[in-house]
Amino acid sequence: MSDRDRCHWSTLGDVTVDHHRNVRTTWLYTLGSIVAFVGFFSGFIALMMLAALAVAPTAALSVAIVLQLVAGVVQIRFCWYLRGGRGAGMPGLGPTLALFLPAAAVWVLTLFAPGVALVGAASLWVALCLAACLVGRRRRWELIALGAILLVGHTVLAERITPPVPGESLVEAGTAWATVIYAAFVPFMLLTSVWFWEVVLELDRHRRTAAALAVTRERLRFASDLHDIQGHHLQVISLKAELAERLLPVDVEAARAQLRDVRTIAHEALAETRSLVAGYRQVSLDDELYNAREVLGASGARCTLRVEALPDEDATRSALALTVREATTNILRHSEATEVEITVVAAVGGWTLTIANDAAAPAATDSVDAGSGIAGLRERLVALGGSLDAAHEGDRFVLRAMVPAVARPSTSGVRA
Repeated sequence: MSDRDRCHWSTLGDVTVDHHRNVRTTWLYTLGSIVAFVGFFSGFIALMMLAALAVAPTAALSVAIVLQLVAGVVQIRFCWYLRGGRGAGMPGLGPTLALFLPAAAVWVLTLFAPGVALVGAASLWVALCLAACLVGRRRRWELIALGAILLVGHTVLAERITPPVPGESLVEAGTAWATVIYAAFVPFMLLTSVWFWEVVLELDRHRRTAAALAVTRERLRFASDLHDIQGHHLQVISLKAELAERLLPVDVEAARAQLRDVRTIAHEALAETRSLVAGYRQVSLDDELYNAREVLGASGARCTLRVEALPDEDATRSALALTVREATTNILRHSEATEVEITVVAAVGGWTLTIANDAAAPAATDSVDAGSGIAGLRERLVALGGSLDAAHEGDRFVLRAMVPAVARPSTSGVRA
């Protein structure tokens, strides 16, 4: 594997790890909000039952309070299964029974306890809404409709089964409307939270695909360049070797001349292949600017190109193209940039390339200078009569490259 391939694959790995961390953080925020809501509502239900127990103590209500606490813990634990998104399916028989049995028992027991009409059905309502997030669309609305029926049915049955006691109306008056409001908000909160998480997953899948395509595009371009070099030379070598074989019996000197040509062409192919791998072969500034915008965009950063004009000299264009490539790689590796600005302007006596990004690591300057990529690039630009500077400017990291209008390599040359 060439250095160029290693660079692109390691860069893709760094970007994938960073975004995997960001996606995981988003899930933790989503899970935290769901758990907080479910936990608060379960606690609210238990408190309302305790208030009713203080007014009219019954054994059924005491057992229901204990089961409500168990149901609340199970429902909080069940929230982890929402990571699969809507329609992911129920996790299995065990977790499903654990979700519904305590809540169903609370629903039944509170029918025989005064002061908890509607409140006693809220736990089963939450369980059904949690399950609705994991089933298909049709069953989802069937479960929500079933939960609404059980809410209303519990209220009607409780009022008929359990006669009112003095003071009961005071408890019910203070909790009925609050329970209705919270219960109505449960499916909205759960479904929108899971939908938001699905959007994050979908965006992450698209980002991974875009990043993989960007690397594949670069590999195909490299393969195309290699084919152009090797294909032509190997074809010529094959023809001349065949010609030399035919000339050997009739004209040895002519055959030797053909073999010398074969050796020369083989050396040329080897030299051009080495120059391609080492990066000596001229790169396109237009392509590098386009690739930088695509790769940075795939990583989640908004890349803005401000190009007034582009130089005509091949050496200048090649130097700026290599600078764009190396800077893009370093942004992906050493920062979590969300904003990148690339500017190419004609300066006095030359061209100036400026690449600025936010969210640079505190030690970005040291790590960049210590790396062989930027260091070798700086030597290349200096040899052409230009310069390369990289430094923090406020909360941004800025790289500036200057190349003369007519870049002239030094006599010593530079090897990257």
